[in-house]
Amino acid sequence: MKTRKIGTMIFGTAALVVIGYTIYQLLTGKTVGFNEIIAISLALMMFFSVVTWGNRKEKDGIYQDEELGQKITEKSSKISYFILLFIILAAVAVDQLVNGTINIFLLASLGLGIIVLPIVEYVVAKKYQ
Repeated sequence: MKTRKIGTMIFGTAALVVIGYTIYQLLTGKTVGFNEIIAISLALMMFFSVVTWGNRKEKDGIYQDEELGQKITEKSSKISYFILLFIILAAVAVDQLVNGTINIFLLASLGLGIIVLPIVEYVVAKKYQ
């Protein structure tokens, strides 16, 4: 059996187990906190990484270190940056509606998120000049 398929089964199963356990905790009235959210995020991150990238030894799929893989990473990074900014903006708006106040840390994260891309682009551009 190929490594990619084994990894997909392992990380897919792990993600389903952690998500199922978290749903169980919610249904039984227990609190869901930092550990559950991080565990779900890590399991899903590993699952999608295994599904996306091929293995050079087994010659299957797209390799992350190839030109196409780097282009995919670059484009997806920029798209995910803007999606994350939108999610933070929505969280600030929902916090304002629900609590009547704005969480200063969430607002500061939004502000930093807005300026991070131009700053990084400037630094990288200076590197090539």
